[in-house]
Amino acid sequence: MAAASTTTTRTLLLFSPFRTSLTSSSSSSFSFHNFPKLPFSPFKTTTSTYTYCCYHSSTQSQSQSQSQSQSSPPPRLNNNNNNVIEILQQRGLIESLTSPDLHDAVVSSSPLKVYCGFDPTAESLHLGNLLGIIVLSWFHRLGHQPVALIGGATARVGDPSGKSLERPDLDLDSLRRNTLGIQSTIATILSGNSVILNNYDWWKEVKLLDFLKDVGKYARVGTMMAKESVKKRLESEQGMSYTEFTYQLLQGYDFLHLYKNEGVRVQIGGSDQWGNITAGTELIRKVLQVEKGAYGLTFPLLLKSDGTKFGKSEDGAIWLSPAMLSPYKFYQYFFSVPDSDVVRFLKMLTFLEMEEIGELEREMGRVGYVPNTAQRRLAEEVTRFVHGEEGLMEAIKATKALRPGAETKLDWETIEGIAEDVPSCSLNYDQVVNVQLVELSVSAGLFESKSAARRLLKQGGLYLNNSRVDGEDKRIEAEDIVDGKVVLLSAGKKNKCTTMVQ
Repeated sequence: MAAASTTTTRTLLLFSPFRTSLTSSSSSSFSFHNFPKLPFSPFKTTTSTYTYCCYHSSTQSQSQSQSQSQSSPPPRLNNNNNNVIEILQQRGLIESLTSPDLHDAVVSSSPLKVYCGFDPTAESLHLGNLLGIIVLSWFHRLGHQPVALIGGATARVGDPSGKSLERPDLDLDSLRRNTLGIQSTIATILSGNSVILNNYDWWKEVKLLDFLKDVGKYARVGTMMAKESVKKRLESEQGMSYTEFTYQLLQGYDFLHLYKNEGVRVQIGGSDQWGNITAGTELIRKVLQVEKGAYGLTFPLLLKSDGTKFGKSEDGAIWLSPAMLSPYKFYQYFFSVPDSDVVRFLKMLTFLEMEEIGELEREMGRVGYVPNTAQRRLAEEVTRFVHGEEGLMEAIKATKALRPGAETKLDWETIEGIAEDVPSCSLNYDQVVNVQLVELSVSAGLFESKSAARRLLKQGGLYLNNSRVDGEDKRIEAEDIVDGKVVLLSAGKKNKCTTMVQ
């Protein structure tokens, strides 16, 4: 992308790997549009006016697929603004649009079908995928139809965007297992209000020669090589395979197929997907000769205020599936968000009204503000969205019960809910009962040495089943074993371990 040198207006040229022409013809024209609404830009500027360079072609009607039954859209929000693009911009959820015309398209009489792609490279989606689901949900809340596309075919190739190495090959069993897991997660979060498709269903019928003839002839190799992710890989020692190099064409063809056969008009994705998305809009324009028919939208990557990626913990990715990360652990991750990030994440990751978020922000600056009040609201809203009311209640119950010093009586069911999220060990009954707590805390892995355990105990930071231990000579008794199965040890408020008694 290139920018004009003036300080009052920026010109954004949209490039694509597909052949375009600036010369006028009977089927296409070239025009500029002032677009003052984008909140982000790759260019530093003190103004908010941008100029988009847009290509237009003759219009062709879309075929609307009726093969999927659709849920009735929810009632529109009561904030008197039904323009989903303006709402997304206000909440910091738009980085780029392929055309300003999308502003008008989303408030036209006909709802839009909007899709986001998810390659099944793991058994669960992670926090980095959550923004895509949230944006789909915003479209649904404003009366549009979300479509989730599982990349059963493209996962066999691997998207090189943002990757320094080629993705490892996935065997068919892993692909099937991952696909089922991701389908389940999306269906649960969006409550069945989305159409879920798999691109392998059409790619398995595509022949190589047909693809080269129908798609490859529109691709310009120079433009494809100029893509940032491609340039970085070509400059690296590992280089890039031809398979990965073609990924942007595969994703572009997905959009063409969905536009033509399912009536999908908008593709959304993270900012690293810009090149892949514009590949699709340009392919639609060239192949179908459609004017103003297909749109792309990217949202920013989820980053902390220090510029590091949000969505990783010391233990790895923050998974959306409760089978891979408990609602309790998920809740705790958001509860620990720093004050510098919490307001921005409330805007991006929740559906709270902006007025309520503003009030929470003002409260944070007032005398008497209870620390972590905003974080608690963030954790509650995101956990409810991903895991439902039942998952949220499970997380809150465990949080209260497992807080050192809490008066809530512990039970096996509560501890079992977090057992996979904290260090754990198994010991025989005679290795636990009548053993000094200091010795057990080392055997269980909570401390590296008895001296470290004694030091924290003297400081009042060692807990047995949430009760603070003051005496160094404390020994484990039979009644200390919760439901005869487990002992919970805590070093301070955050470090815990469970000892399963056999």
